[in-house]
Amino acid sequence: MDGGYNARTPEEVFRDFRGRRAAMIKALTTDVEKFYQQCDPGEENLCLYGLPNEMWEVTLPAEEVPPELPEPALGINFARDGMDEKDWLSLVAVHSDSWLLAVAFYFGARFGFDKEARKRLFHLINGLPTIYEVVTGTAKKQSKEKTNSSSKSKSGSKPSSRQSESHTKVSRMPPPKDDEETEGEDEEDEEEHGNTLCGACGENYANDEFWICCDICERWFHGKCVRITPARAEHIKQYKCPACSNKRARA
Repeated sequence: MDGGYNARTPEEVFRDFRGRRAAMIKALTTDVEKFYQQCDPGEENLCLYGLPNEMWEVTLPAEEVPPELPEPALGINFARDGMDEKDWLSLVAVHSDSWLLAVAFYFGARFGFDKEARKRLFHLINGLPTIYEVVTGTAKKQSKEKTNSSSKSKSGSKPSSRQSESHTKVSRMPPPKDDEETEGEDEEDEEEHGNTLCGACGENYANDEFWICCDICERWFHGKCVRITPARAEHIKQYKCPACSNKRARA
């Protein structure tokens, strides 16, 4: 059985990382109302787990010692009512980032990764924004600053084909990738083109996908992640993402 572990690659471990990360981002953004309710301070020490299939769960830690995998932060539910909700979510996000790295490098050690394999794994992980950056909107702000600086030198460029097809929704589409910096290594390309990120899954912008922007928090989302089609978006005067809609309802 252990023989199979030696065949595992940094790319496979990164896929596991990306699935768990997407799950935890979902819990802290689009599913935030459900996540908030499950973190009852009256319960025992609860943990937020992200699963490779992009599903999340709030549950008790594993009973075996040592556990099969590193454990997430204990007792996230205890601080829920003693902090501002935004600060609490940010704190959980930070601990979730720490857990994801711990799990990824646990696999790296167990699968016998050498120096180059560990470096490759870290580079893949570092190409994505942290959960904290996604939850707090830091990733979006960084993307906006880069977009604004690049748009000054590209003000005369034509709109993307996707924008031309739906000119009435141009304001709801993310800016095209900056093609001026496509030279160089592919790895640098991935980082440079990871500017615009979905507020639900945290994945990068792609020209062939429909995106929509929340008019409240100004985050961009894949239409499929928030179940909005281009046709439906045409009739929305002010779009509110699930997280903003839940906050308004709870208030």
